[in-house]
Amino acid sequence: MKLTVRYFASIREALGASEVVEMAEGSSVGAVRDALIARGGAHASALARGKSLRSALNQVLCDERVIVVDGGELAFFPPVTGG
Repeated sequence: MKLTVRYFASIREALGASEVVEMAEGSSVGAVRDALIARGGAHASALARGKSLRSALNQVLCDERVIVVDGGELAFFPPVTGG
């Protein structure tokens, strides 16, 4: 299945605005993150497991256990604080 992955803030600066990835049916948000980290380089640095990231599937905040859907949009962004 194909999924559009969008990046925001510092992650966007490292990886660009978005890309389309292909994943197996039944993949979770965490599995997508792991697959991107496995690419190495900038992906591994920007999405590293030690970094605090938020995710949203189809513009709804979610955790890494959520299953992605074909044609969906998954976003990764750093936590945001108000001021």
